[in-house]
Amino acid sequence: MSNKHPLLNKNLLLLIVCQGLFLTNNVTFIAINGLVGFSLAPVAWMATLPVMGYVVGGAFSTSIVAKSQNYFGRKISFQLGLLVAVLSALLCAYAAITKNFWLLVMGTFIAGYYSANGQLYRFAAAELTEASQRDKAVSWVLAGGILGAVIGPNLASWTRDLFDTAFLGAYLTLSIAGLLGIFVMQLIHFPEEFKTQHALSDGRSLKTILQQPIFMVAVIGAALGYGVMNLLMAATPLAMQICGLPFSDTALVLEWHVIGMFAPGFFTGSLIQRFGTLKIMGVGVLLNFICILIALTGTDLHQFLLALFLLGVGWNFLFTGSTSLAMTAYKPNERDKAQAAINFFVFATMAFTSFGSGALITSQGWSFLNLGSLFPVVVTAAALLWLASQNKKQKTQKKHLSA
Repeated sequence: MSNKHPLLNKNLLLLIVCQGLFLTNNVTFIAINGLVGFSLAPVAWMATLPVMGYVVGGAFSTSIVAKSQNYFGRKISFQLGLLVAVLSALLCAYAAITKNFWLLVMGTFIAGYYSANGQLYRFAAAELTEASQRDKAVSWVLAGGILGAVIGPNLASWTRDLFDTAFLGAYLTLSIAGLLGIFVMQLIHFPEEFKTQHALSDGRSLKTILQQPIFMVAVIGAALGYGVMNLLMAATPLAMQICGLPFSDTALVLEWHVIGMFAPGFFTGSLIQRFGTLKIMGVGVLLNFICILIALTGTDLHQFLLALFLLGVGWNFLFTGSTSLAMTAYKPNERDKAQAAINFFVFATMAFTSFGSGALITSQGWSFLNLGSLFPVVVTAAALLWLASQNKKQKTQKKHLSA
């Protein structure tokens, strides 16, 4: 690509704003849907079904979004997602007013379509700059989520009692944020050369793409990294409420958790370029281990705060690294199906952990939940070590062939 697309051009900056609006929606949903669900659910273990509905809707929508991206291109497809964000937030607001639990679940399920679109912002970022800057572009757009870190939890806290119905104000504000996103997205120009001009069946089969060691580890890193993060984050509002901590403390913990998720984005791309993708992902795994150890030491505010902050940083290293890794494993004409596949695995894992977090925190407790999260962390570590050994074997073979 030509140098007319430097790293921080107008298009990339606007996409960073869209990422911030997306994460405002995402974080607010995580902060309030479990609590609203807990107040409306027929039984306690169903409390996080509205959170699960959000990610199941995302998983269900990945193939639809891939077709939409293929047919309409980036801008129109992203704007359709934002329109769904507006309508689904209004539906959730109506569900809260009428105290209809299953309508709330349906509203969050529909909102998953917006989430499936928003998960592609990081890939679109790479198209708005030159090839040498794409790792940085991905991490900078992910860093836009820091807007959601500040706005989301505080939005939930400020609007909690704005109306007689708890959190109604948050849902209404999210609908306004969706309208703002439509306007901002209209101002972004996506390069013509990245518009898809082929059928989704073009290129290698999805099975062939998935069987590549690099893509397999990218999927594991993204899906399990997101899964562990979601398992603990979705349970945190309920865990803190059970422990008798006020919602203002919960908002503070979630704010610093999401700052941990996205503030490193300002330098994660540079770290990947300097030290390599696998090493940075390895640091992410290590931070997950430390988070769990801290969470197991107790349930005071400072323990929740530090554990969730480190969990956020660990997620950033794993997810940014997985995205960079995945982009090396497919060709331009395989873009839509490859990106849809990795996002499907992410959403499927999140759906499982969203449900599991509510069921486990209400039946087994916070410590058991953290112990259970050690398993996916160990699996991710093993996958990274396996790919590193595969890369080492390939280098050795090349040296022998060239000798």
